[in-house]
Amino acid sequence: MKFFVDTADVAEIKELAATGLLDGVTTNPTLVAKAGRDFKDIIKEICAVVPGPVSAEVAATDYAGMMREAEVLRKIAKNVTIKVPLTMDGLKACKALTSDGTMVNVTLCFSANQALLAAKAGATFVSPFIGRLDDIGLNGMDVIREIRTIYDNYPDLSTDILAASIRTVNHVREAAMIGADVATIPPAILKALVKHPLTDAGLTAFVNDWKKTGQTIV
Repeated sequence: MKFFVDTADVAEIKELAATGLLDGVTTNPTLVAKAGRDFKDIIKEICAVVPGPVSAEVAATDYAGMMREAEVLRKIAKNVTIKVPLTMDGLKACKALTSDGTMVNVTLCFSANQALLAAKAGATFVSPFIGRLDDIGLNGMDVIREIRTIYDNYPDLSTDILAASIRTVNHVREAAMIGADVATIPPAILKALVKHPLTDAGLTAFVNDWKKTGQTIV
């Protein structure tokens, strides 16, 4: 599974990129608003740090507007992935952009039927929102599972399943077990993946025992 980080905070992205764990980045209007900086400047900085796909979302909701904005965004860097909503206009823009060699992330996916449409439109990624489905009493993982089954039934569909709206470390584990191609993860959740109480206890014991030897390595 590939790991994308879901943030527009360039400092956090640089910190995580240094670990070698990042394969890409996703942003959205809400994350950009939190960052409080110029959108295009943020995307340019992120693309310079992370060589993998960097999702930049259009603000327009109509086809013509999406295409105008996409033309600006994709000129920022070669690894920009245009993010469009899962609407008819978004799917039309997806088809036009991917046909022209641009990576596209179709976002706001909440059903397997929608994911099938995104794949038919040539999406590079489709982003089913796990947490938001859980919020309304459904099981977001069921949608990931259904999409995986459908895509596996038709090998000519090349769209990657990008598990989004991840809220817990268990979401990451379950998405990986089902076979999602990518998980886009908030920085705090990504950092939490490394945590386990037995790891902490074991490290403390090793450190204390090493001190008892009175030795140094350098």
